[in-house]
Amino acid sequence: MSKIALFGANGTIGSRVLDEALERGHEVTAVVRDPAKLTRTHPRLTVTTGDVLDPASVAAAAEGQDVLVSAVGGGDGPGHVATIEPSAKSLVAGLRKLGDAAPRLIAVGGAGSLRTPDGKQVWDAEGLPEFLLQIMHAHGDALDFYRTVSDVRWTNLSPAALIEPGERTGAYRTALDDLVAGEDGGSRISAEDYAVALLDEVERPRHIGERFTVGY
Repeated sequence: MSKIALFGANGTIGSRVLDEALERGHEVTAVVRDPAKLTRTHPRLTVTTGDVLDPASVAAAAEGQDVLVSAVGGGDGPGHVATIEPSAKSLVAGLRKLGDAAPRLIAVGGAGSLRTPDGKQVWDAEGLPEFLLQIMHAHGDALDFYRTVSDVRWTNLSPAALIEPGERTGAYRTALDDLVAGEDGGSRISAEDYAVALLDEVERPRHIGERFTVGY
């Protein structure tokens, strides 16, 4: 059993990560700006107030934890785009305050920078709406930042090209920087199975200091 601090527990991905972690027996501290908005209750769930953009708040939330998970991102609407790269920098700054006692960091990433079979990247596809491109490039900037960090144990987990609520099958495939796609060329993952992959990484660390991705 691990002690997990979770930013973004109210979001599409974060809420699935929360459910999966509790189902597996972990202790979770959900760090939110407004605790009243998190209605989930569980004996192993603690809800506390915090701000992912404040390194001091990050350090306070992370202290004594085994893993810090950030599910903060732009997937829940255009208004969140501006927080993606700044939150990455704040998370690292907060963990640096804890020195050797800092927990691991697992951050939800984006699919835009993943390589496609034609050698391009997902964000090079024609017809993508501007707000989605902004989200993709913000996640790309955050990943570029993480790759400069050597004194914090970080992992960045990119979803498939399409992630949405669906079924928890427990099955998925992984890669590093290449998009995971099925035989039909489609790349997708349910938010539930993405959470499975993330908690598998919590329990069996295999990607410290790198990005990996999941899909069917």
